[in-house]
Amino acid sequence: MTDETHKNGPDAAGSESQSADGQTMDQNGETAREPDPLEAIQAENNELRDRFLRLAAEMDNLRRRTEREVKDAKSYAVTNFARDMLAVSDNLRRAIDAIPEDMRAAAEAGLAVLIEGVEMTERGMLSTLERHGVKKIEPVGQKFDPNFHQAMFEIPNPDVANNTVVQVVQAGYTIGDRVLRPAMVGVAKGGQKSEASAEPGTVPVNEKDA
Repeated sequence: MTDETHKNGPDAAGSESQSADGQTMDQNGETAREPDPLEAIQAENNELRDRFLRLAAEMDNLRRRTEREVKDAKSYAVTNFARDMLAVSDNLRRAIDAIPEDMRAAAEAGLAVLIEGVEMTERGMLSTLERHGVKKIEPVGQKFDPNFHQAMFEIPNPDVANNTVVQVVQAGYTIGDRVLRPAMVGVAKGGQKSEASAEPGTVPVNEKDA
């Protein structure tokens, strides 16, 4: 009977109060807030959205990288082949240049046809390479550029700006935006400095006197 009285005491009343309110009480007597289903769904939605945006960015970067690699593959797939063909073209040009002008002028019909055939073969080969993106570098008169030119010697010439290309020993070529073979050139020495190589802030003598 004592046990029943004890169960029906204050603790029992408090337990009934908790059940009636439908809320959970912690040890300090404070009401523990239950998670809001709407907030949980919103948090999950934000997380999924963030994952989607990151995945979309990665896919876009992959697409751009793939397009660039495919473009480079198309543009530069023939690089090694084109470089080897340039050596053949050089030999054809050497064969043509080895024939003296007087001999070419007095050449018989058979030799003249042979010379013409070699020249046509050279032109056809260079034309084919050009259709595949190979272009000849025209450096004469340009300022020496180590990215496109390879200096072989210097030529004293006070009438030409210093470091100007004045002679081509071997033609250079580019393929797309890359150098296939630099041009072997001779550059002028002893002339005036070009405007591009002048020090910043300097004024020509003529302009100072004006």
